[in-house]
Amino acid sequence: MPSPAESLRQLAAEGLLRSQRPLDSPTGPQVVRDGKTLWNFASNDYLGLARHPEIEAALVEGIQRFGAGSAASRLVCGTLPPHQLLENALAAAKQTEAALTFSSGFATALGVIPAVVGTADFVFLDKLSHACLVDASRLSGATLRVFPHNDLVKLERLLVSTREKHPAARILVATESVFSMDGDLCPLREIVGLTEAHDALLLLDEAHGFGVLGEHGMGLAEQENLQQRITFQMGTLSKAAGLSGGYLAASRDWIALLTNRARSFIYSTAPPPALAHAAITSLALIRSAEGKALRAKLQENIARLSHQSTPVIPKVLGSNEAALAAASALEQAGFLVPAIRYPTVPRGTARLRISLSAVHPPEAVLALGHFSSIGGTSIR
Repeated sequence: MPSPAESLRQLAAEGLLRSQRPLDSPTGPQVVRDGKTLWNFASNDYLGLARHPEIEAALVEGIQRFGAGSAASRLVCGTLPPHQLLENALAAAKQTEAALTFSSGFATALGVIPAVVGTADFVFLDKLSHACLVDASRLSGATLRVFPHNDLVKLERLLVSTREKHPAARILVATESVFSMDGDLCPLREIVGLTEAHDALLLLDEAHGFGVLGEHGMGLAEQENLQQRITFQMGTLSKAAGLSGGYLAASRDWIALLTNRARSFIYSTAPPPALAHAAITSLALIRSAEGKALRAKLQENIARLSHQSTPVIPKVLGSNEAALAAASALEQAGFLVPAIRYPTVPRGTARLRISLSAVHPPEAVLALGHFSSIGGTSIR
């Protein structure tokens, strides 16, 4: 077995070594790193709510009213009024009977999927799904089958053959609404139809759709008017909502069962009540006229760089070296754009991942679009 030092040398040789580089400033459309001011195109703060004064004020008020921490797990004595109020608000917004919040999106997946399926069951997972869905599926002990990205033909074949051979098994299909490294959408309406036709459950991860898509920012499920036909609507409060935490919206019975079986919920100290208090304000802002205006500004910025509808814009360069060199060149030019490499994306598809926000000024987006030091071509 290689030593840690040998493993680190191997990572460096493959262009896969990572290290933490702290910022010298708070997050925002501009940040300071190593004394240099950069336009921040790395953050998932799609609506700019991480520095919204109403949310900051709600977080401070939450600390003053409910303290700095919860001090226990939710089932012991850690459930406080903001936790329940936030879950009620999320359920109403997602058009479900109930909701449950977790400390992060990753913790949501790790708690939910192993509580829903077990060794006699099956999980069908889109190939480009987030690591949390992959890890949770493996942890569940269910038979895991990965279908090619957005391949409805393969998914249908899996559903038909599995249901014929295992009529009593529980089948869970899991996918993302907006894929986090490619920015494309799943064919949600078709997937809903397939799961309904073959008596399968559907988990939709709206991490990058929440706040961004839909009339009230509730994601692709709202945009397609499918919220009431999806078994599990999962999401996070750490991206467009500007805070941290995860949630699952579902029927009252499923939420009651998860309260008793989701280990990352049961055995974790509850998230700070002040976070939940602030998240209530964030959710209201997302659903308000102001949230709608922010989504319109976001779409205007997206249109300056892309023809897609989401703020995640990849530029696939192939090799790790090319992606690292491009990110470095952009930083020298005043733009913070991360190089994304394996295992976050498949080998040979290293890329720049541009994340747009409603609070990016148009001139900064246009300047990024015209930057031409990447292989002699512009970002756009």
